[in-house]
Amino acid sequence: MAAADIIIRKAREADLPALIAMFAADPLGGHGDTSDPEAYADYALAFATIEASSNQTLFVAEREGDVVGTFQTMITTSLNARGSSAMIIEAVQTRADLRGQGIGARMIEFAIAEAKGRGVRLVQLTSNAIRTDAHRFYERLGFKPSHLGFKMALK
Repeated sequence: MAAADIIIRKAREADLPALIAMFAADPLGGHGDTSDPEAYADYALAFATIEASSNQTLFVAEREGDVVGTFQTMITTSLNARGSSAMIIEAVQTRADLRGQGIGARMIEFAIAEAKGRGVRLVQLTSNAIRTDAHRFYERLGFKPSHLGFKMALK
């Protein structure tokens, strides 16, 4: 099967179990994701928040009815750069057993096309510093490592 078999669509609440399983199986994520049923309400609340926002969209990559990847986009507008908007691509994840098949590239290309269609000035993303394979992947797609990011955990 090829990346051409991939359908990118908005996520539905019914996709949550597959998405949660993907994030929980990521050994490098370190975000505290879990498939524990007690955590489902947290994911459902986050889904509802994203769904209610006009500037955020959660997408899934689907192949033959199975969710095989996901990413989220956020549009932000700031006063600098003459009030232009940027798209942030977040939480890019391909199912571990299907990596290297073009699914991630298909998702990123879709996000870039969405940004262009919305007249966005630039697309940006962050990647965990230890994900060197992901860094090479993003650079192959045309992204440049141009900024240094900082985070502060509050929870």
